[in-house]
Amino acid sequence: MSDGIFAVAMTLLVLELHVPAAQAWHERPLWSDGAVSAEEPVWHALTHVGPQFLICFLGFLTLGMFWIGQQTQLNLMARADRSLAWIHLMFLFGVAMVPFATALLAAFPQSRSALLVYWVDLLYLGLVQLASLRYASRAGLLAESTAPEDIRAIRNRIAVVQGLYAASVALCPISTYLSIGLIIALQVNSAVSPQIRPLNRF
Repeated sequence: MSDGIFAVAMTLLVLELHVPAAQAWHERPLWSDGAVSAEEPVWHALTHVGPQFLICFLGFLTLGMFWIGQQTQLNLMARADRSLAWIHLMFLFGVAMVPFATALLAAFPQSRSALLVYWVDLLYLGLVQLASLRYASRAGLLAESTAPEDIRAIRNRIAVVQGLYAASVALCPISTYLSIGLIIALQVNSAVSPQIRPLNRF
């Protein structure tokens, strides 16, 4: 079920990208006069969609990162119980809210309130992941091969990333675009950091 919800959420992100209404446009041979200027309506439309695409990319990175985090945790578990299932349902609620939070931020990229809504969803997902790991560890649901160092590393990674998210959002009084750019940079780092030192600590 988890994979399906992630897939639907990612699809909804793309569906939020709307191509602007087409203007009158006539194809011209590339070598003819005015061929370049004839493309201006298309480039103008792409420029209009650009910020929305960037924030859609942000949402896609968010979902991808938390999907990998959930899969990492599940691979450490030997079994589950009812309480753990409810914790993961709470996690999936946060996943289902990502398209809404992303669409709100895409519609109002300069709004601090929209940015805070997006950040609250990130914080919620991180806290539920920590709760899942904590409960599984205390309830004896982890595989015997799971080392304490693995648990500590996952917990520290979540805490550091969430702290950096909070620091990024704290810059929104200066510029919401700065905050959004830093969050994207952090998520790209999470995707490539296993190969880059010393960034792989985070």
